[in-house]
Amino acid sequence: MRELMYREAVQEALDEEMARDENVFVIGEDVGVIGGNFKCTTGLLEKYGDLRCKDSPISEAGIVGLGVGAAITGCRPVVELMFADFLMVAMDQICNQAAKITYMSGGQVKVPLVIRMPLGGGRSSAAQHSQSLHAWVAHCPGLKVVLPATAGEAKGLLKTAIRDNNPVIFFEHKMLYTVKFGDVPDKDEDFRIPFGKARQVTEGSDVTVVATSIMAVKAEKAAATLAKEGISVETIDPRTIVPLDTEAIIRSVKKTGRLLIVDEGHASFGISGEIALRILPEIFYDLEAPIERLGTADTPLPFSPALEFPLIPDEKSIAAKIREMARPGGKTA
Repeated sequence: MRELMYREAVQEALDEEMARDENVFVIGEDVGVIGGNFKCTTGLLEKYGDLRCKDSPISEAGIVGLGVGAAITGCRPVVELMFADFLMVAMDQICNQAAKITYMSGGQVKVPLVIRMPLGGGRSSAAQHSQSLHAWVAHCPGLKVVLPATAGEAKGLLKTAIRDNNPVIFFEHKMLYTVKFGDVPDKDEDFRIPFGKARQVTEGSDVTVVATSIMAVKAEKAAATLAKEGISVETIDPRTIVPLDTEAIIRSVKKTGRLLIVDEGHASFGISGEIALRILPEIFYDLEAPIERLGTADTPLPFSPALEFPLIPDEKSIAAKIREMARPGGKTA
């Protein structure tokens, strides 16, 4: 295993897939000359040329629409949107076109399209550049939705996404781009992570924490803190929410009897509620306490760091919620 920054793992996955398949190309705002707003496409223009690493106009609807058309004709486009907030500008292309064409053609047409975009707060980018909107696209049948939490996941899941024959929405948390992880295999390995297979981050017996994207990183830190207090936390990183690995979550909750779901999206009408209700029939009689959830407060995120940071779950708030749920020394029989 090697240590790489999250953004380096994304760039490496793109590089390897572009080298492997000439039908793979990247398009988006500033992906070429400056190597992407978050430097995930550095060096690709020089290596593959302007036709395969294409700077686009500022038109998310146009970029995604082009990607849909190119995918239908046999290419494997990777569209980058500068911020996940801007997917709203292209929702017709994403949800009415990309997600439905295979169904409306009776399976005759495939749309092997990947749309990458950074999501989340923590960078004080204000309300229009800090949202976590993954629940929006997860609500639309026909799309696969991916949320890698580590550099290894970013690489392995992106390679899987590019080779998938269905449209994939790939969310990268902007606060992870410069974080180093030691879970990336050697470059010569054809490393792919299958969709719908969760990762057990920590093993425990008192409380199960299901945490998406950067929240899996924060939950792991909270679990390490609580272990010193005698509270044993099992942390599950779903990695993909469409498809969702319900079996891994059910198996864990049957062991611990308690479940906390942590997701940076707003809790109202979001992913956490969907996960809870989807598994409830299978774990109802195993629960020793109500299912709990943490999410970003139901308000647009402010620009001021002093106002923004308290609204987003962090290591301390996750640990505090787990303490509320767990009895000291573990669950009682």
